[in-house]
Amino acid sequence: MATPQKDGHAEDSGDDAGDGVPEISDPFIQKYLRGRDALISQEQKQRSDHTFRQSLSPVAAEACAIVSRIRDEEQRTVWTSTFEDSLAEDGDGGNIYPGMMFTLAKARMERTRLWRIVRRLPKGALLHAHLDAMVDLDFVFARALATDGMHIHSPDALCTPSALERSSVLFQYSRSASQSAGSIWSPEYQPSALVPLRVAADSFPDGGRAGFLNWIKDRCTITGHESLNHHQGPNAVWQKFQSTFTILGSIIFYEPIFRAYIREMCRQLLDDGVRWVDVRAAFLFQYRREGSETPEEGYEEAIRVFGEEIEHFKASPEGRHFWGARMIWTTLRDLERTKIIESMKHCIAVKTAYPDLIAGFDLVGQEDLGRPLKDLTPELFWFRKRCVEEGIEIPFFFHAGECLGDGDEADQNLFDAMLLGTRRIGHGFSLYKHPLLIDMIKEKKILVESCPISNEILRLTSSIMSHPLPALLARGVPVALCNDDPSILGQGTNGMTHDFWQALQGWKNLGLEGLGALAENSVRWAAFEDQSSQEWVIGIREALFGNGVRASRLKEWRIEWEAFCEWVVAEFGDQADGGDEEAAATP
Repeated sequence: MATPQKDGHAEDSGDDAGDGVPEISDPFIQKYLRGRDALISQEQKQRSDHTFRQSLSPVAAEACAIVSRIRDEEQRTVWTSTFEDSLAEDGDGGNIYPGMMFTLAKARMERTRLWRIVRRLPKGALLHAHLDAMVDLDFVFARALATDGMHIHSPDALCTPSALERSSVLFQYSRSASQSAGSIWSPEYQPSALVPLRVAADSFPDGGRAGFLNWIKDRCTITGHESLNHHQGPNAVWQKFQSTFTILGSIIFYEPIFRAYIREMCRQLLDDGVRWVDVRAAFLFQYRREGSETPEEGYEEAIRVFGEEIEHFKASPEGRHFWGARMIWTTLRDLERTKIIESMKHCIAVKTAYPDLIAGFDLVGQEDLGRPLKDLTPELFWFRKRCVEEGIEIPFFFHAGECLGDGDEADQNLFDAMLLGTRRIGHGFSLYKHPLLIDMIKEKKILVESCPISNEILRLTSSIMSHPLPALLARGVPVALCNDDPSILGQGTNGMTHDFWQALQGWKNLGLEGLGALAENSVRWAAFEDQSSQEWVIGIREALFGNGVRASRLKEWRIEWEAFCEWVVAEFGDQADGGDEEAAATP
């Protein structure tokens, strides 16, 4: 009997020949292999990125080949047993592989050549992101501490480990602190009394201001430990996740901080190769003008400032290549009818005042525990009727299928989203289970806003390797990669490089050309301007062969893509098979 070798092939021996075992070079084996290759090639023609691949220029094709070689080489050298041993010693995991859990891989991925390449990639538009979680927390809390009049308060004295971990914490502008408030860290603290933020931070009992920043950032993020505890299920992590927005919203929506926040969001996006963002915000926050202790009654002023700062950034030297941003208005899906109707009325009022800034409407929150779209259809039909009466266009961009269920109400939100005319689907994690819906979504030109790292951190999948997105790409579903809530979920910065890198390293079928197709899709499906349903579909079908804003920006993106590919060839063409000492070192 032949002894198996490490490569899986049996050792050649005279006995094999005597038994009549064919050689790999035999004509009928070669015929089989040609048929096998033809079958794989035939299936790949159904991929959503097939047309993009076929249109690659010679330089782009060379760049894609270089990146594939670097990817394969880094799988052999960067993700090493040495790194595996370091993880095991830390107690965070043992088995190392490309596309492993994001929290464990983040520091390592940011030191690779592949990271340098993906960071430089022109990523087009960000189509799924939530405003409150779009700027790194170091910037947010530095601004809060630097802003005169910022206070902190809580309904409880934050003097026990339990209170520090779970009690509500909010920030608020006020011209003066509460009288006899006491230290918020002591039992003598008066509930909900305003304490000057700088005083509270500097007197934090575990390390002063530095300790305070560590504590408050943990309260506003899914920590590394929490992200790995998948055995606790989605509901537990969603409880922490939703609590972070309340804290951050109480800081961000004070005018001086809000203005700086919007500019920083645009700067960070452009720095990561993102030229446009359709950003979502849940309009339940209290917005205060500079120097005002009284919140605004409506949201017109917040949107006015949002638009003003976008234009200021675009007009600045550093922002001259930024296309801009629009807002997808959202409210929480678990609210009662009167609250949702009230939010819809606010949306219509703001759209009437600032038509260029409101792009659409959505409902957010955990689908498993919130009201399903089926239950919300009376409110949604009312909203659509009111928009027609007002002569305005506010299309739907629904979250749907961000769940693990199969046939339950959350999973069936996908059916309602499609029937209600959504132009894109947020997440669509469970869509791969629905073959008929997949065909209909392709026919209707509905794009899926996929957020792989978010889906992992919020416990829908254990890593990029088990994410269902490759199944959608293989079936021809149009998709764009998005980052969802980067400052909360662990990416830190608000660009999309982490999600793009994970996809490139985790899915061999994708490649740089696949990333290019996903980025182009983001421009093709961005909500640059108001359009009727018919105009929207025509614009998407015509793509860069059309005449409008969409076509113009697709042409701009194509020029960027070609320049990027030329850079890849010039920078990495001679070292595609070489090592990277820094990247290969154990962090």
